[in-house]
Amino acid sequence: MTTITSEFQQMILEGIPEQLPAPQKYDTEINHAPKRKEILNAEEKKLALRNALRYFDSKDHAELIPEFVNELETYGRIYMYRLRPGYEMKARAIHEYPGKCDQAKAIMLMIQNNLDYAVAQHPHELITYGGNGAVFQNWAQYRLCMKYLAEMTDEQTLVMYSGHPMGLYPSHKDAPRVVVTNGMVIPNYSKPDDWEKMNAMGVSQYGQMTAGSYMYIGPQGIVHGTTITVLNAGRKISENGEGLEGKLFITAGLGGMSGAQPKAANIAGCISITAEINPKAIDTRYSQAWVDEKIDNLDELISRVRKAKAAKEVVSIGYQGNIVDVWERFAEEDIKVDLGSDQTSLHNPWAGGYYPADVDFEVAKEMMSNNPKLFKEKVQESLRRHVAAINKCVDKFGTYFFDYGNAFLLESSRAGADIMKEDGKFKYNSYVQDIMGPMCFDYGFGPFRWVCTSGKSEDLAETDRIATEVLEEIRKNSPEEIQQQMADNIRWIKGAQENKLVVGSEARILYADAEGRIKIADAFNKAIAAGKIGPVVLGRDHHDVSGTDSPFRETSNIYDGSSFTADMAIQNVIGDSFRGATWVSIHNGGGVGWGEVINGGFGMLLDGSADTDRRLRSMLYWDVNNGISRRSWARNEGAVFAIKRAMALNPDLKVTIPNFADDKLIDGAF
Repeated sequence: MTTITSEFQQMILEGIPEQLPAPQKYDTEINHAPKRKEILNAEEKKLALRNALRYFDSKDHAELIPEFVNELETYGRIYMYRLRPGYEMKARAIHEYPGKCDQAKAIMLMIQNNLDYAVAQHPHELITYGGNGAVFQNWAQYRLCMKYLAEMTDEQTLVMYSGHPMGLYPSHKDAPRVVVTNGMVIPNYSKPDDWEKMNAMGVSQYGQMTAGSYMYIGPQGIVHGTTITVLNAGRKISENGEGLEGKLFITAGLGGMSGAQPKAANIAGCISITAEINPKAIDTRYSQAWVDEKIDNLDELISRVRKAKAAKEVVSIGYQGNIVDVWERFAEEDIKVDLGSDQTSLHNPWAGGYYPADVDFEVAKEMMSNNPKLFKEKVQESLRRHVAAINKCVDKFGTYFFDYGNAFLLESSRAGADIMKEDGKFKYNSYVQDIMGPMCFDYGFGPFRWVCTSGKSEDLAETDRIATEVLEEIRKNSPEEIQQQMADNIRWIKGAQENKLVVGSEARILYADAEGRIKIADAFNKAIAAGKIGPVVLGRDHHDVSGTDSPFRETSNIYDGSSFTADMAIQNVIGDSFRGATWVSIHNGGGVGWGEVINGGFGMLLDGSADTDRRLRSMLYWDVNNGISRRSWARNEGAVFAIKRAMALNPDLKVTIPNFADDKLIDGAF
């Protein structure tokens, strides 16, 4: 049990203070969430107010009512800004947190990392990334959750309902310390406006994938996946085995996860342009050296790209402006666009995820809240122009364009853009269909990650060394089918320090299968037991082999008709929870939008104990093979190979293998 020695620890244990703190000045230097649209009627606004006031003693209600009404009217939400803590929001070393069990302290560390100003997109609104990916709905929830975690024993479980800490419940040591649900609404009430209304009333929230599950590690979390995607996209367009040197990649989005794109493009070795309309977002990525240069003039951009192509430079350029203008201009110019994608937050198109062309950024934000109908019309008009320009580049240059799982194809089709083929399918595939699904997920490879809770960079360097050693040993006996994945990941982890990927916590990510994850985790646990490194938190993106059911992204390469079902994600979280996860989460919504995806995740603390060794072997094995099994049953040949290999290595695994029908017999049946 921690002795309370610091003001920080005292404030954590205080929770919601008996004496209200003074109101805080609205900080205009922070990147704030846009005002949400007016969606509640008068009675619903009263309900939102009642819901907010239930966190506070009735003696404070008269003082808080005008303040909360003002927040609701001004911002469209009650964030309870005055309760924002005075201490610096960042991941501290695990021993700095008050508490009775290290598992709870590790979760506090991860929550604070999600809200670190260097990590979070809108930190004062408790939004980590994606425009609406929230850790909590308001600051009372944050304070109450942290207090519960500080009081928790290893025989209690904290239950989280869409950001609200329902309470601590008696459980047992093998149970998860925290169980999180976000946005789990009745299916018929899962449209964007349903989220707007329920979130405004304070009863549900959008957890994205790793925001509301406390597992975001800054844009590094997607850098590796983006690097693999860009590398393999380059392999698809390679004519003579050449790499990406001198080739141009055009995309959009520098906030949150999309900020990974320029760094990944540099690692892959190409020229990249990433357009971003928000000057604060582009300035943040430039100051963090995640983008090499920033330009706000199209003529200058054209000139710079010509120079870079001629010299075959590796350079990332952040263009401050609208992506539609970039595509249209490059469609006119004789400059070949080799690769194209988009990573704006189009899962959230009407609330700041995508901004219309030919409208000033500040004017667009005002239009979004004051005239949402016109804003929607402008966005859809821009999407039609966006797609038309991409189509021109594809026709003119042979550009390889892929959807990056942000609902670009879906929202473009809804806007009436020229994005469909005659057979009713999209003109362009998603990156999961072309790359991640058949090359990675089917074989069990996905975004395994870890955080060094000591906060020491030397611990991270040691874990990098350990992971490299493990992967190189595994590769010696790996089958040919996964040699490329092994090579790409060894290359990645060896260059991880050099590429300066850390933003926020001392964290790392790589793509590994069940064998790799278990052996790396086991090696970490042994190093912790030997005192070589401090405790380590394991996790992953929900965007993985087994965690997410999403017909337009993670399961877009599932062709047996089950891509719209969500059994896999639900089974994943249930299975993880009784196999040893420290915390589990299940969400409605992610990078493709509320109502379009169900995704689940976990966190696990490694503390060097034999008990942890038992947990990691059981849970990590299930966490991967659940997804491979489902993909195998969908008749994905890579997954059939992977699950047969898994069964050969473990006789306790017995999975139903599909039989393949003769298409000629099927075709003749109707």
